[in-house]
Amino acid sequence: MRTPARLAGACSLALAAGVLLAGPASASAGDRDGGAVFVQNDSVSGNAIIAYSRAADGPLRQAGTYPTGGLGGALDGAVVDHLASQGSVALDRQHGLLYAVNAGSDTVTVFSVHGDSLARRQVVSSGGAFPASIAVHGNVVYVLNARNGGSVQGYLRVGDALIRIPAWRRSLGLDPTPTPEFTHTPGQVAFTPDGSKLIVTTKGASNAVDVFSVGLGGLSATPIVTELPDAVPFAVSFDNHQHLVLTEAGPNAVATFSVGRNGTLTPIGRMATGQAGTCWVAVAGARFYASNAGSGTLSGYTERRGGALVAIGNTATDPGTVDAAVTPDGRHLYVQTGANGTVDGFRIDADGSLTPVGSVTVPDAVGAEGIAAS
Repeated sequence: MRTPARLAGACSLALAAGVLLAGPASASAGDRDGGAVFVQNDSVSGNAIIAYSRAADGPLRQAGTYPTGGLGGALDGAVVDHLASQGSVALDRQHGLLYAVNAGSDTVTVFSVHGDSLARRQVVSSGGAFPASIAVHGNVVYVLNARNGGSVQGYLRVGDALIRIPAWRRSLGLDPTPTPEFTHTPGQVAFTPDGSKLIVTTKGASNAVDVFSVGLGGLSATPIVTELPDAVPFAVSFDNHQHLVLTEAGPNAVATFSVGRNGTLTPIGRMATGQAGTCWVAVAGARFYASNAGSGTLSGYTERRGGALVAIGNTATDPGTVDAAVTPDGRHLYVQTGANGTVDGFRIDADGSLTPVGSVTVPDAVGAEGIAAS
């Protein structure tokens, strides 16, 4: 049974309303500088973000290593994807901040971003067990906790810090006992582009996509649930038509949906990748690229008018293709490959095909997930 969290005091809600209505703060010029890729190593002995400067033509050069002050984690059964999630690192370009989960210590770290360098500002409780994904919209941040049946916890950003709002917590009510663990924990939390909905994928736990409405008082008491039998819905993103793009790890497919005002999902298009371990997805405008961990490939797609999906083709990566990020200009894609702990870079060509621009080995990052690009 999925149950709403208890209400917080009036002071918390008043603070929430005040910060939300105040609007976003302005980032400094240094914070707005681009040309960096940030990679989480998720080390169980001490999590860290490794920063890379990005050349104009795509190659990466290591610029620094920044401990999060927390521990990485690994779900039972996971090999190349210890968190079995998408979005464990989130870059807030508007405010010059980077958020990273510490799954092994149930915390979240806040960094300020200055070009390709970071400064740690805060380590805060995730409000649950095994944080695995983060979503940001304006001054609001939500963290997905994967264990103990799953939960989402909301925060307000005030300056360079997060304030946890107890009323903004919701239990997902999933069964925590099925095995293997890494296929049955929730996979991602994400905002719709307008910030009015919060989306959670449940993978094999309930084969569903949960959609909460977002307001000044936090989330709706219960989500609108779209069940997708045997699909194992893993990761989501949004294309330039504001269609939800979903990876289905069960049949190894990608699917697109429209999101209704009340949170219902309406299918638009669907196509099998023909690959193994289709779990992650990165969007570059009208194109998107699914990561196939079992095949060591990226599968590219675009949409025709009316929503039909068109395959661009498969591109080989290093083994264990997992989390990926596209640069803000849509010209480059960087993907973590968990078998050897590397990041492979690609140029996105005019026809959507991918051209390699080099790879880097991330220190202590076998099985790691979490990547963001500026």
